[in-house]
Amino acid sequence: MNGILCVNKPQDFTSFDVVAKLRGILQMKRLGHGGTLDPMATGVLPVFVGNATKACDIMPDNTKSYRAAFRLGAVSDTQDVWGEVRELSDKAVSREDIEAVIPDFMGKIMQLPPMYSAVQVNGQRLYDLARQGIEVERQPREIEVESLMLESYDSVSRQGALSIVCGKGTYIRTIISDIGDKLGCGGIMTSLVRTSSGGFTLDDCHSFEEIQQARDEERLEELILPIERVFEKLPKLILGEAQTRMYRNGVKLDISKLRDIRSGVEQYGVYGFDGGFIGTASANFETGELRVGKNLG
Repeated sequence: MNGILCVNKPQDFTSFDVVAKLRGILQMKRLGHGGTLDPMATGVLPVFVGNATKACDIMPDNTKSYRAAFRLGAVSDTQDVWGEVRELSDKAVSREDIEAVIPDFMGKIMQLPPMYSAVQVNGQRLYDLARQGIEVERQPREIEVESLMLESYDSVSRQGALSIVCGKGTYIRTIISDIGDKLGCGGIMTSLVRTSSGGFTLDDCHSFEEIQQARDEERLEELILPIERVFEKLPKLILGEAQTRMYRNGVKLDISKLRDIRSGVEQYGVYGFDGGFIGTASANFETGELRVGKNLG
């Protein structure tokens, strides 16, 4: 069994908890997840099954989308409702006030990783230090926010929801905290749902109960999505029979003998002579060679 099993991650499970749970249900060890979700978050978590685990770290589409609920007027150590509230503010904030600062958090921006995060500093996870009451200096990192929209907001309760599309490494609770700082009142995240990840959506996802039932009824294969779904946005490169054998053996191929190579396009999804997806490759136009990326065949 090889491919992608999309899970609608329940609250209070870490991404590793999900993999551990599925190892029990599927009765197999070769599993990996694509894109960590915080325990309090729910939503799309692609789980790579069997040979597909080779692709965990090479997903070409790292775009993710979220729906995040928030409350203004508070600051917590974790930047969300599950942390210790350290400051409160009764400052009034209108919808117009929020919409006026939202453009400041779009595009390529610098973001300071929160202390309660898995980022490593000098070999130590920040959340391990934070739990010891230690705060260390962190370096801002560039992130990309493609879209940031205020879905709803109630000025009386100062609660609302944001819709966010962003790249890898973005902390949604930090965006909310930074918006609160910009407004002069603070802000904390109250819930988070990942609505898409790497091209997969909530419609592709299944609960543990659904997966268990499919296993009991011996129809698990129905829930497994093909690995090529991860790479469907890459240009398609179809090899001949001899080229397929060479690719699978890790041999570099002559670009001039490949019919699907496009001028200036470097990354490809590779398909064997029988039409099956077998991996990725990169074209080096200076040397005239096609290099094997990740062989999944």
